[in-house]
Parts: sequence; structure tokens; C-alpha cells
Amino acid sequence: MSTALDVDAILDGLDQMAAARPVAAQVVATCNDEGTGAGELAAILGADMALAARVMKLANSAYFGLSGRVRSLQLAVTVVGFNTVRSIATVALSGIDSAKDLPEDFWDTSVHLAAAAGALGPRFRLTTADALCLGLLAQLGAALLHQADPDGYDVVRATTDLGTERFSAETLRYGICGPRLTAEALQQWRFPIEMVDTLRAVPSGADGVLLRTAYELAARLLDPAHRRTGLEQVSHRRVTESDAPRVLTAIRADVAALQTSLGL
Repeated sequence: MSTALDVDAILDGLDQMAAARPVAAQVVATCNDEGTGAGELAAILGADMALAARVMKLANSAYFGLSGRVRSLQLAVTVVGFNTVRSIATVALSGIDSAKDLPEDFWDTSVHLAAAAGALGPRFRLTTADALCLGLLAQLGAALLHQADPDGYDVVRATTDLGTERFSAETLRYGICGPRLTAEALQQWRFPIEMVDTLRAVPSGADGVLLRTAYELAARLLDPAHRRTGLEQVSHRRVTESDAPRVLTAIRADVAALQTSLGL
């Protein structure tokens, strides 16, 4: 069964949410200005103690290997990078950090995707931090679909595996899948076109291979009954089944570090 989905109305709703999160909105806008320095961004970020604390905790986490050594917000911004700060602000800007009506296990899935993408990033010529951002934001569209159609999306989620099977079911029901809806939201907030295009390509495009592989690995960790797709196939041979035990162990460790530092 298909459900008419007004994507423009959903995106307009995000802009209305942004009015309630002025610092987060300013952080996202400032990150889009190539002339902005870490000091200027830190000064803006400091006006929202919750956002600033999240960035500081992440910079001092085991994930970035600098536990306890980052003492200033400016250094924290430099350590985690502008894309990470922008992604953390986007989570707040969209309201999903405090939303109660989210798909079951939404944050567990998002953090696993972030850890998986970060672990795989260098294999796909992306920095760990930039890949982490893609994984952290990928499920934003799923949250928006759930908010638009809670009961229907719960059925989609309950009857499909995380990954390409779910993307197909989302597209059949709504005319758009979660990662592509994320891409539309990020384009509206003027994220780098490379990030937007990568998210648009998640269901089937060549640029979506990293995230499709991250979805497969996250699904293996989250669901023992997940119907596996071979890693060689999904990753275009950049990750093999023989790599899986080591990669999954690294992802588990990163999940623990990210959950603690992001407070999600």
C-alpha cells in the first residue's frame, strides 16, 4: 500500500523546527561558510551548552584518541572537524535528539551506522570523521518518514531487513526512501553537495557503496536474524568476508565510545 508523502511539507516543517534551535541553525549556516575559522565556530557553539558539551565529549572520547586532553572548545572543533560539528548541530536542528516519536532502536541503529561508516571510511578514500557524519545522519529520513506515518512505518520496519530491502519498501510506500529524504533535508540546509549526492546514491548508486556496506555491517550487529548480503558484493570488493570479524570488533568498540560521548 502506498501513502502520499508531501516532501516539501516535511522540509518546510524542518525549517519551522530550526526557528526553535537558533544556535544549532547558526552553527549549520556558519559551517557552510568557507571563510569561517574554528575560533568563530567555537564562539557560536558556546552559546548552546548542550551542543558545546557534546562536541567536547566527542573530542575527548576514545574515538578520537585524545581522552582528557582537549581543554578548549576551539581545539575540540579542530579535532572533530567542521563536518562533525555540523552533523551534531543538525541532529539538534531537526529535533530528533529530543523527539519521543522515533522508530524503535533509532539511535542504536544510527550510532552503529556512524561507527561502521567511520571504520570503513579510509577504504573508500574518506576521512574517518567525514564517513562518521554520513552514517550518523543517514537515518534522519527514516525518522521523518516515521513522523509522517507512524503506524505504516512501523510495519515497514517490522517486515524488512535494515538496508536495501527496507529502502525498496520505503520507496514503494512513500515514493522516496530514508537516505534520499535525508539528502533532501541536507540540501535544504546547504550541506556540501558531495554529502548530499552520497546519500542520494545509497539505494543503488556507485557513490552509495560505503553506506550500503555500513548498513550491512550494522544490520549484522543489530539483528542476529539478518539475511546477509556478501560483503564482497555490497562493497564492490573493498571489504571481504575474511575482513568481517576484525571490522565488526572495531565497530563494536567504536559504538561504545560514540554512545558515551554523543549521549544518544
